[in-house]
Amino acid sequence: MESSARREEAAPLTPREIFERLDRYVIGQDAAKRAVAIAAHNHLKRIQARRMRRQSLIKKSNILLIGPTGSGKTHIARNLADILQVPFTTVDATEYTEAGYYGKDVEVMVSDLLFKANHSVEDTQRGIIFIDEVDKIARRTQGARNGAGSRDIGGEGVQQSLLKLLEGREVHVPMNVTQAWNKSDFVQVDTRDILFICAGTFSDLHDYGDDGGRAMGFGADAAGGKRKEKRISTKQLVDFGMMAEFLGRMPVMVQLERLGESDLLRVLTEPPDAITREFKELLSLDEIELEFPESGLREVVRYSIARGLGARGLRSILEHVMSDIMFEAPERKHRQVTVDAEFVKARLAALDDVELNA
Repeated sequence: MESSARREEAAPLTPREIFERLDRYVIGQDAAKRAVAIAAHNHLKRIQARRMRRQSLIKKSNILLIGPTGSGKTHIARNLADILQVPFTTVDATEYTEAGYYGKDVEVMVSDLLFKANHSVEDTQRGIIFIDEVDKIARRTQGARNGAGSRDIGGEGVQQSLLKLLEGREVHVPMNVTQAWNKSDFVQVDTRDILFICAGTFSDLHDYGDDGGRAMGFGADAAGGKRKEKRISTKQLVDFGMMAEFLGRMPVMVQLERLGESDLLRVLTEPPDAITREFKELLSLDEIELEFPESGLREVVRYSIARGLGARGLRSILEHVMSDIMFEAPERKHRQVTVDAEFVKARLAALDDVELNA
């Protein structure tokens, strides 16, 4: 953390530097990576100005990521935190309720970050909080059929509670995450320089094509081509159930594309932490030489695309494909194993979607 602090005092990473480092680990999504890099750079400049005790007009660059499952939303946020060398925590928006109801208060997410920062308040106040499933806390306008009214403790109330954190306030957060109800043991944290990255699928809004649906007919999706994606407007998000005040505190709205076959193939092979590299290293410890021909990996990718799993499903699929090899590896030393198309097809034939999504 000290080296990071010295770097920021000298000169914050440029948007290009942040983009290039993200590009090593995040395949595709160039527009999203550029937007996130610019927001992160402005965030670093804002922190630098505050540390130098300068008055600054730079506002918080909180980010809203919108995209289908497996498009890389969490992956971008996690790698951004590694690049900036700041504490990072992931929370699920559906776990929180508005104050006074059973469930987690929103301050607990700052407590999570405090824990990740080894209880250093200074490091916590410059960290990143990733709030997933934010589309699940949309306002529920329909009244309850059981006569209980339309009180919404998990939707609009949570959005309202998040406003103060997103904008930047001094809040009291519990020191012990497991005893969040114990208000006697807390610490004061300023959220003005905590970067919030919210993400959601907003599946009802994530349409393709000019008619708001999937293209049909000959050549509609030939050769794994990408469909033209419609931009989601702020008005659509408000109609969906997001508060205008909440969206106003998310000045950077980034829409991610659905990854195509070529992108998913690159996800399997190119990043330094690619799963195929992981399997090769694991089996090399058992003195087995593992080969992944492109034909076999394409079968994995097509299986993931057919079931709408995106990049997130690739590991689950490949884990299933490799299960027999991994089980027998210690008994098959000094051998070469090739995971080709026939090998993959044979093992995917009986694979059930339930197993992948479990």
